[in-house]
Amino acid sequence: MTTDKHERVPSPCIRQCKLDEEEVCRGCYRSITEIIGWGDKSDEQKRNILANCARRIQELAVS
Repeated sequence: MTTDKHERVPSPCIRQCKLDEEEVCRGCYRSITEIIGWGDKSDEQKRNILANCARRIQELAVS
């Protein structure tokens, strides 16, 4: 889920939407707030969201 700082940041959506009890999508690992606001975010903000997704994936792998 990493991207070059000079390219546009694509949506991580894989069309497998299913929210868990914490309102995090099990397809892309974004929170509902991150999903709704994606289109209005800067590329830097999108990269931060992707970092959050990677952290969530890692936390699930450990638990």
